[in-house]
Amino acid sequence: MRYLILISSLLIMLVQPARADFRDLFQRQFVDKPWAGAPIINEGVCIQCHTSKLMKQDMLKIPQEWRMSIHGKFNVSCHNCHGGDPSDVAKGCESPHGGLFIGTPKPKQVPRMCGRCHVGILKSYISSGHGKALMERGIGPNCVTCHGSHRIQKANIDIINRVRCSQCHTYERAKTMKQALFTVENRFKEIEDGIKQVKQEGAVTEDIEKELFRTMADYRALFHTVDVQLVRKKTGEFGDRLDKIQKDLSRIAGELRFRKTFSGGLFLLSVLMLITYHFATRDKKEEKTENKEG
Repeated sequence: MRYLILISSLLIMLVQPARADFRDLFQRQFVDKPWAGAPIINEGVCIQCHTSKLMKQDMLKIPQEWRMSIHGKFNVSCHNCHGGDPSDVAKGCESPHGGLFIGTPKPKQVPRMCGRCHVGILKSYISSGHGKALMERGIGPNCVTCHGSHRIQKANIDIINRVRCSQCHTYERAKTMKQALFTVENRFKEIEDGIKQVKQEGAVTEDIEKELFRTMADYRALFHTVDVQLVRKKTGEFGDRLDKIQKDLSRIAGELRFRKTFSGGLFLLSVLMLITYHFATRDKKEEKTENKEG
C-alpha cells in the first residue's frame, strides 16, 4: 500500500508544470511582494544633494521624477547619463575621466548623450527629418522634446499625440505615423500580456522575452526615422517576427495546459487505484473471515 502511494506521488510531482528558475521564483515570491518594500537602488551622492535643503527648488523634483521613470525602474542612474562619481562627494560633479560632468546638455548634444545606450535609435534619428532639422538648422526636436528629461516613461505610441506633436507641426503627419504603428504596437502588448500569464503559471520565458525585446527595439528604431512609407513597408517583416514569437508562446502555453491536464488525470487515476485497492483488500479480508467462520 505505502509503495503504491509513494509511486503515485512521485509520478504526480514529475508531471507538474515546469516552474520558473530560482531567480524568477525568488523575484516573484519575495522582491515583488508588497511587503518587500521598494527595490534597493544605489542612489549615491547625486540623490543626496538633489534632496537637500541647499538645492534650488526646481532641482528638488529631479530625484522623484527619476524614481518614477523607466530609467529608475531599471536602475539607470544619474551618473550613467551625466557622468561623475556617485560614491564620492568630492568627485560627484566630475567625470570619471577627469573632465567636468555633463550638466544640462545643449539641444544638439542630447541625441548623442542618449545614443550611447540607444544606438539603433540614434542612427535612425540622425537620418530622419527630426534629426536633420536639429543638426543642420538647430530647430528640430530632440529626445527630450518627445520623451522628457528625467520622468522618462516606457516607449509606447501614446507619445505620439496632438498636444506634443502640434508644438512643431500639424498633427496630421504624426497621426498617419501612429496609425501605421498601431497594429504592431498592439501585438507587442498582447504578447507581453501572454508572457506575463504563462510566467505566473510557472513557465520559463527568458528566450522569448529576449527575442521580443530585440524585436521591439528594432521596430522602435525604425519609427524614429519618422518615414511613414518605410514603416509601412517594414511592418510585414516585423509581423513575421512576432508570428514566430507568438507561435513559441502558444507552444509553451499548450505544454502548460497539457501538463496540468495530465497531472489532473494522473491524480484521479491514482485516487481510483487507491480506492480499488482499498475495496479489493477489504473484500479479501471479508472472504477470509467468512472462510474461517465456515
